[in-house]
Amino acid sequence: QVQLVESGGGLVQPGGSLRLSCVASGNFFRINNMGWYRQAPGKQRELVATIPSGGSALYADSVKGRCTISRDNAKNSVLLQMNVLNTDDTAVYYCNVEVEVKMGPLRIPRTVWGQGTQVTVSS
Repeated sequence: QVQLVESGGGLVQPGGSLRLSCVASGNFFRINNMGWYRQAPGKQRELVATIPSGGSALYADSVKGRCTISRDNAKNSVLLQMNVLNTDDTAVYYCNVEVEVKMGPLRIPRTVWGQGTQVTVSS
């Protein structure tokens, strides 16, 4: 089993900032990709940002220049710094982690989702 603990969501005024954190723990061999997705009411879940183990971060066009994703491999964590927030950023944010799990001699890829943390931008 793999567990993701998310934190950092909350209520913020337009123009404010938040920092989301996601920490992975459990039975896995390694972590490959880590990222954040979000889903607003009545809308599809969409990518916010993702960062592979050894590659460059990718951002949705809507957050480029306002968000920075980073990871700490020693802590199995990923952070999303969000600045200059606006009402369109209001959504439930989900941490997404791609891990490799050992099953005997095999290493099997698994995708794990967090429970989600609410971000509300309102005046």
